[in-house]
Amino acid sequence: MSLNVGDVAPDFELPDTELKLRTLEEFKDKKIVLSFIVAASSPVCETELCTFRDSWQEIADLGANIVAISNDGPFANKAFAEKHNFNFPLLGDYNSKTIQDYDILMKDLLHIKDYNAAKRSVFIINEDGKIGYKWVSEDPLKEPNYEEIKNFLK
Repeated sequence: MSLNVGDVAPDFELPDTELKLRTLEEFKDKKIVLSFIVAASSPVCETELCTFRDSWQEIADLGANIVAISNDGPFANKAFAEKHNFNFPLLGDYNSKTIQDYDILMKDLLHIKDYNAAKRSVFIINEDGKIGYKWVSEDPLKEPNYEEIKNFLK
């Protein structure tokens, strides 16, 4: 079932890089820029999350939290986050449940059977828990439009 703007965003409970379980609910004090990446430490994901890191203050000033999710485990995510000094949570959806809940599962990444990942996606979730913005790419090498995201938050 595809999620659309106006739908309630599915909740999650996923480990962060310190193995603390985090939920969608805890970030709802502001809008949430929820970024799903394909794989920790891959070049395009590195560019994307470093762009969000460098835009963090501007996005925070626009009243939003940034949360990133990959299908990697917390240990790979921790190495990735520490290397780049991410200033937002990077959560591990290692069983792809949340990725499936958001209907963004990319099967057989790089033609490797059963190597599943998230489609590169950004959802902005409003304080009421509903999706206000949705961008999903079928091309794992395509980055989101960062200015469009900031303009939506304005």
